[in-house]
Amino acid sequence: MFSLLGTAGAVEARLDAAVRPLGLSLAKAGVLRFLAEAKQPLLLHELAEHEGCVRSNITQLVDRLEKDGLVRRRSDATDHRSVRAVLTPAGRQAYAKAVRALAQEQRAILSALDEEDAARLRSALQALAR
Repeated sequence: MFSLLGTAGAVEARLDAAVRPLGLSLAKAGVLRFLAEAKQPLLLHELAEHEGCVRSNITQLVDRLEKDGLVRRRSDATDHRSVRAVLTPAGRQAYAKAVRALAQEQRAILSALDEEDAARLRSALQALAR
């Protein structure tokens, strides 16, 4: 198990390094992804639940994304005490660049395996995730 955890940490570090030149982290890219796929502004507590963190952490993350011009906050139309996050056009562009950078790094990581080994790895990881 320690080998698996160590490998996961190394892969995470490589993916994080891939988006770092874009001014992003994996956490920021994850929020951008969730917002992009949602197609609508999301409540901050929905983002926190999706990211598996407490609301104060997501608030700080959205603060940084807003400062970077990638996300904008807006009041909820039905409950003015609630706040939603929405991608800005710059956020959509940053997300698209992050997708490309992460895909490139993923290909580089998997290039160490032949097709058969990659298929076995996918199968093993799926089995472990169940």
